[in-house]
Amino acid sequence: MLELTKAKNGVATITLNRPDKHNAFDEQLIELMTNAFREVEADNSVRVMVLAANGKNFSAGGDLAWMKRTATYGIDENLRDARALAEMLRTLNFLSKPTIARVQGAAFGGAVGLVSCCDIAIASDTATFCLSEVRIGLLPATISPYVIAAIGERAARRFFISAERFSAQHAKSLGLVSEVCGTQDLDDTLSSITKHILANSPAAVMASKKLIADIANRPISDELIEDTSKRIAHIRFSDEGQEGLSAFLEKRSPSWLDSVEEQN
Repeated sequence: MLELTKAKNGVATITLNRPDKHNAFDEQLIELMTNAFREVEADNSVRVMVLAANGKNFSAGGDLAWMKRTATYGIDENLRDARALAEMLRTLNFLSKPTIARVQGAAFGGAVGLVSCCDIAIASDTATFCLSEVRIGLLPATISPYVIAAIGERAARRFFISAERFSAQHAKSLGLVSEVCGTQDLDDTLSSITKHILANSPAAVMASKKLIADIANRPISDELIEDTSKRIAHIRFSDEGQEGLSAFLEKRSPSWLDSVEEQN
């Protein structure tokens, strides 16, 4: 159902592996994803995480058999089930390592939530997206904080209530997708992005990701100015900050780049 691989260069890939079910997820796959995300978080050798899927489609969202089971649940059991999905999404969204979604084919329902939780998303030009929950009398509740953050409130107002399909190019215009390319070019595009990330200070990359989460939507106040001043002062004083500045001034590669090149 799920594969986790780790390359020597620090790229971990989590692959949804239910192609016969269009990589739809149920309670078992949700638990496996949560555990895999936590393993990536805990592994200091991992510098980038890719979320991918085998088969024609990225993910059809919720598995039909799973949804049939939830229809027989009481309110307490439904709440436990929803909380497990919400925790999986939160774990992915707040992973300290950079995350990249590799999307081909359909990404429907909860799969749009997975894409929204990743820092970067690349999609094939034939990929399609749909927030389809209202078609079957449901709503995109647990994924909503992440989808709204990705596409904005105005677009969410349309697609949450219309359940229209939209293209990869439209997803890019909304900000849900970062890059669109031919299916045959997905891996090359992914490799290019990961190489850019791996060329940077690991500590600075993680601190930058946390910076966005902590600073977004906060008013520009004395407290915020002090917060950002402390962040840059501390990282300048850090080992990697010192190494990066020294390497730049001495016109040499920083140590973290040397280690990546040795592993390739």
